[in-house]
Amino acid sequence: MLTRRGFVRRLVALAIMATFPFPFRATGQSPLTQGQAPRSAGRKSIGSYFADEELEYEVSFWFLKRVATAKMTFARLPKAGRFVATLQGETVGLVGWLTRYRVDSYRAVMEEVEGGSRLRSISFDEYVKIGSKVRRNIHRFDHEKRRWTHESSRRDGTMRKVDYPIPEGASYDDFLTASYNFRYGVYGPMERGKKFVVPTFPRKGVRSYEITVASKEEEEYRRRKEGVDQDAAYFITLILDPEVVNSREGVIEGWLSRDLYPVRGTIKEAILFGDVKGKLVAKTPAEKT
Repeated sequence: MLTRRGFVRRLVALAIMATFPFPFRATGQSPLTQGQAPRSAGRKSIGSYFADEELEYEVSFWFLKRVATAKMTFARLPKAGRFVATLQGETVGLVGWLTRYRVDSYRAVMEEVEGGSRLRSISFDEYVKIGSKVRRNIHRFDHEKRRWTHESSRRDGTMRKVDYPIPEGASYDDFLTASYNFRYGVYGPMERGKKFVVPTFPRKGVRSYEITVASKEEEEYRRRKEGVDQDAAYFITLILDPEVVNSREGVIEGWLSRDLYPVRGTIKEAILFGDVKGKLVAKTPAEKT
């Protein structure tokens, strides 16, 4: 039986996920040998390419508009070659009241590696605030010692700490870091009709997810059907475990811009909610110098 608490939790998870077409709660294991090429001459390093960019989204479902908002930022840190990305989503309006104005916050600290052609996670923090209560998950990555430390909050307010080895040949990237690597072309160039299989840190037996880029023909069909503008350059489909997205098929569809940031996203046939949709409402471009 679905309780009120379960209903609210599912709604919030869908609302936040609909704003960003990469699965939350997953830590990407970046392939180190496939699809990566040295940074081309004259191209900005990956951190400089995204520095100061901000993306803002709104979510709707059924007849309800703007049930949640989300904002994603990328900025330099004082130490050379280090950057911080954040994503904060929160429920608003009637849904905000029903969910005690829940706020989900993610913060990733990362560093440039391989001559500025890739980002690597140093830390990743997750905070969920519901009313006055806060739940935390803190991840630290020691790449020299190849250790991953995970701290999580218990009900009594104390923190549980577990240490794991990072296997040889793997580089654990949080979903924020992985998204910027994807946009920069670390996992290979964007091509219509191409399928990306992105490895993830094992979670309930799931070790990867698929991103399929539509062919030109399907893209044009979708463009006419949905009436999207030219800012939407690539139509993509993600296939996830249906339990992860609480939908019948586990399908997330979305549009990426030419710079590969999400402009629209839809979780198809979410249980109880139908199609849950997120869209870009504001963008601050990355630095120009």
